[in-house]
Parts: sequence; structure tokens; C-alpha cells
Amino acid sequence: MSTETKLWHLENFNLFNTLSAYEKIEMSTKVKHSFVKKNEYIYFPEDPSGSIFFLKKGRVKIGTYSDSGKEIIKAILNPGEVFGELSLIGQEKRNDFAVSLDNDLVVCSLGMKDMEKMIEKNPLIGIKVTKLIGFRLQKIERRFESLVFKDARTRIVDFIIELGREKGKEIGKEILVKHNLTHMDIANLTATSRQTVTTVLNELKEKNAIHLERNKFLIRDINTLN
Repeated sequence: MSTETKLWHLENFNLFNTLSAYEKIEMSTKVKHSFVKKNEYIYFPEDPSGSIFFLKKGRVKIGTYSDSGKEIIKAILNPGEVFGELSLIGQEKRNDFAVSLDNDLVVCSLGMKDMEKMIEKNPLIGIKVTKLIGFRLQKIERRFESLVFKDARTRIVDFIIELGREKGKEIGKEILVKHNLTHMDIANLTATSRQTVTTVLNELKEKNAIHLERNKFLIRDINTLN
């Protein structure tokens, strides 16, 4: 892949918009680009945490396995998102896995030493990464509290609200969310069952609280969704 293409990829990540043109060119020479097939793992639990990853194209599932072998989904990431960032705060081995959900996925990776040097030269990147880690820890804490204190229906509704506020596009009072999630994905993300997700979504549709279409839904009023 040419340096110009690598540079174009990097310029599409908000994390690097504080870099000078020279710094971006220098970084582009150190970034590795990989093309990953659907269901191919980018890393496994216990793999060395030697790189940070930037998702250019496709979707990545981040998850782990319970002691009984059940898959637990932590997040489903979309283009422009960063993962594997815990290596920056001392994680030596991965405690989760990352797997491609789409064909022709494109992911960029940068070694920890190169990333640390970049942060030393441009501390604003370090601040952004710290905020990213903090934001994700807050999400994990909210999900844990939801599992402990809320019933299945409430967890699903809260997930829809969270998705709307993070990724939705306002259309007047309504919010359009494009998500590419199956009912099974939502079930895994909310620790419920696919049947429960289908039941709750259909109920909300019948109440005209949301309008459902393939890979997207329209939230009528996010402040009164329940």
C-alpha cells in the first residue's frame, strides 16, 4: 500500500487531527495495514499487547469467553474507532478477542513503542486516548449496573437509547440509527435472548415508539422511550 493511501487512511481518524502534516507522513511509514476476512481473528485472549488498532473499513466484534465457554460481547466497533488501546496503560496480554464481522475488513495497526513516541511528541493524542479509555470504562460500568439492577426489557431499551445518543442522526424530534446489528447481537450485548429482543422491539414498534427497518430504526422520541 502506498504512503499516500496510508496517509489518507490516517487523516480520517479524529485521533490524529492534531498532528502536523510531517508527523502524519512519518506515522504513515510505521503503520501496518491488514485486510481481514469475515470471522477471522485479529487477536486472541492471552496474545501479547504489542499494538494499537484503528478500524478503517468493516466491523469488529470485541469479546471474551466465560469459564463455561460462552461468548460475551463487549462491543461491536465501526469504522473510525480504535481498539486494543489498553496496551498503552500497561496491559501485557490481551484479556479479550477481536474478530472481523465483515469481508474485506481493513484495519491499521501501530506498535506500542511508535505510539508512545507519537504521544511524547504530541501530548494531545495522549489526552484523547485517555478520554477514550475513560469513556469505555464508563460504558462497562453502566452495563454492569444494568445487569445487576435492571430487567431484560429495560436493558434492551437502555441499549437502544445509548445507541441513539452515540450514533444517531437527529431528524427533527426523531433520531435515525443505522446499526448493522442482528437481534442476536443485541441479545449478546444486553445479556438477554434473541427472542426477548424481538419481543421488545415489536412491542415498541406497536406503540409507535420506534419504526423498524433492515439495519436501522427510527426513535420517535428518545426522551420518552420506555
